[in-house]
Amino acid sequence: MAQEDTPPLLAVPPDKPQLSPLADKPDWNALKALASVLTRTEFQQAMTSVYADDSTQLPPWRVEGESLIVETSPGAPPVTVPFLNVDALRNKPVRYWRTPRELPPLQKGDPPLKGLHIALDPGHIGGNYAEMEERWLSMNPSNPHEAVREGSLVLQVARQLKPRLEALGAMVTFVREAEAPVTTQKPDDLRPVARQVLQDAGVPNPPESYANRYDERRIISVQWQAEKLFYRVSEIRARGRRVNQELKPDLVLCLHLNAEAWGDPAKPAFVPQNHLHLLVNGCYSPAELRHEDIRFEMLQRLFSRVHEVEIPMADTVADAMAQSTGLPAYVYNKSSARRVSGSPYVYARNLLANRLYQCPVLYFEPYVMNHEETYKRLLLGQYVGRTLMDGRLVSSPLEDYTRGVVRGLEEYYSSVRTKETP
Repeated sequence: MAQEDTPPLLAVPPDKPQLSPLADKPDWNALKALASVLTRTEFQQAMTSVYADDSTQLPPWRVEGESLIVETSPGAPPVTVPFLNVDALRNKPVRYWRTPRELPPLQKGDPPLKGLHIALDPGHIGGNYAEMEERWLSMNPSNPHEAVREGSLVLQVARQLKPRLEALGAMVTFVREAEAPVTTQKPDDLRPVARQVLQDAGVPNPPESYANRYDERRIISVQWQAEKLFYRVSEIRARGRRVNQELKPDLVLCLHLNAEAWGDPAKPAFVPQNHLHLLVNGCYSPAELRHEDIRFEMLQRLFSRVHEVEIPMADTVADAMAQSTGLPAYVYNKSSARRVSGSPYVYARNLLANRLYQCPVLYFEPYVMNHEETYKRLLLGQYVGRTLMDGRLVSSPLEDYTRGVVRGLEEYYSSVRTKETP
């Protein structure tokens, strides 16, 4: 289930520029390496078609002549990024990942993913952390076996994907390999930050803890905010460091399942909706861009031209997922996401993972876990083929998920990779 970029904390005054939670201060000098990477027209087209939302507010930068002037820290001078002059040589973006055409050409008989490095990122944590993450659902709480845990289920999908993608020639690594966090921080370590977040939001004397997870007032407690910072921010930032500094893949697959609101969380009910969508990075709001780190990271992604790979790949993979799962397209009714292609399944949205990972990222959101048929099918676990459920044969959602991902990547890379001429 796609999470908002920052925890659902109380609003911070808009006139207070700041870093987002647990972010490092950007090295603004690094933007100088973006000089002569894009023309002015290319930059403006990318903003208009992918990275901007529908707001009319001015961003914290301006275009002057053939340069981008970017606001940095409060009180510090702006950074100037010269655009590519049409008569000059284009600089290559500094990046660790390779586009499909930068991979070694395929020889006759080579599998389509040969030489490609894919990192699998099973969303959330699962296991004993699932209830804290609010990614735990049971229609029969008295029976612990009748529960679905998103983090555990998508880890199963990742384990199924690995050998199948390797059979197509890919090198596959895991961002998370177990029902355990990647971050070494604990919720208690983050209590000082949680208190500061609450104070910035106008809660000067927050309660230290909450007694009931279903009590809406829990969000102003230090405990709840520290837990959110742990699994939604510290965890994703730790994964970002692993992806960018250790794994350095050509592609990350963020594996999730979706859910719809079910009213009273103490008495969950099934919903009629069941759907699919894929997310790429984009659709930044003015409020998000006020944060120094978010502004810096967005510009790094835009100038790396990552959207030129993400969007067509997402279109192909989404089509394969739709065929495999039989799910209709989800329709966003919020301004936090926007359509960026002809596919009804593909949206751009600014999430922490698909912004921090400095390579192409496909963020999957198939199935609604609290849809009755999907819930029952998920309880059956992973299996190949069909099994009897409520008097009819059904497939495993996890297997259909896996097949859709594999088929989509195989189709995309088969169509775009360079092949040696015999």
